[in-house]
Amino acid sequence: MRIARFTTGEEPRFAIVDGDPGAEELVVLTGDPMYTPGTVTGERIKLTDDVRLLAPVIPRSKVVCLGKNYEAHAKEIPHRGPAPDVPILFLKPNTAVIGPDDPIVLPSYSEDVQLEAELAVIISRVCKDVSPENAEQYIYGYTCANDVTARDLQRLEDQWFRAKAFDTSLPLGPWIETELAHDDVEISSRINGNATQNGNTRDMLLDVMHAVSMVSEVTTLLPGDVILTGTPSGVTALHHGDVVEVEIEDLGVLRNPVIRRG
Repeated sequence: MRIARFTTGEEPRFAIVDGDPGAEELVVLTGDPMYTPGTVTGERIKLTDDVRLLAPVIPRSKVVCLGKNYEAHAKEIPHRGPAPDVPILFLKPNTAVIGPDDPIVLPSYSEDVQLEAELAVIISRVCKDVSPENAEQYIYGYTCANDVTARDLQRLEDQWFRAKAFDTSLPLGPWIETELAHDDVEISSRINGNATQNGNTRDMLLDVMHAVSMVSEVTTLLPGDVILTGTPSGVTALHHGDVVEVEIEDLGVLRNPVIRRG
């Protein structure tokens, strides 16, 4: 089931996304189904230009990211060394989150900002010290993510905050898919229609369930928290005027324009 967060010019609402690609309709729900049982209102809205899709979740607590969870990506940033036995963990604030078609604003202090297409995992309930075998019980669903990174800052600084945490550095969307074959789906990215990344989640060094388990050993995960699971190789620089797309098989396409202000 696909769950979207959207607006038609009023307060954000939630809906089930129904229909084939290009002919989707929003079946409007009451409340936020992640936190309260949503019920169908009977209202149906065609997914047209009058509807603006929003980031499907705004984490109330945190976004935990796995670095170097694909060996090929670790090799393409050799200044950080090979892929470790345990992926690097870092945080992004919820102020980094934007939705589909929202602009990625390149930070003024960076000249080399790159895309990173990733599968994002959304947590459904309080999760601490969960085993990989039980991790699926704590997952609400999945969405596309772009872990936009100021690569020049990442090269210069051991702490990744300026490189990873700036405003608009985490596009999420277009919606949440509650059922996904997460261990074998294609992940790709494009800039202006040109292919940049092409990977598969089966190439993760730490799969989704082990990732949730590992993160829950470190910190208590709360409903609405997001885990980013790493990016395949092919990360590429973004420039003013670009349009970047992240696509995950059976999930959808997340599209954002890129701008540099000033």
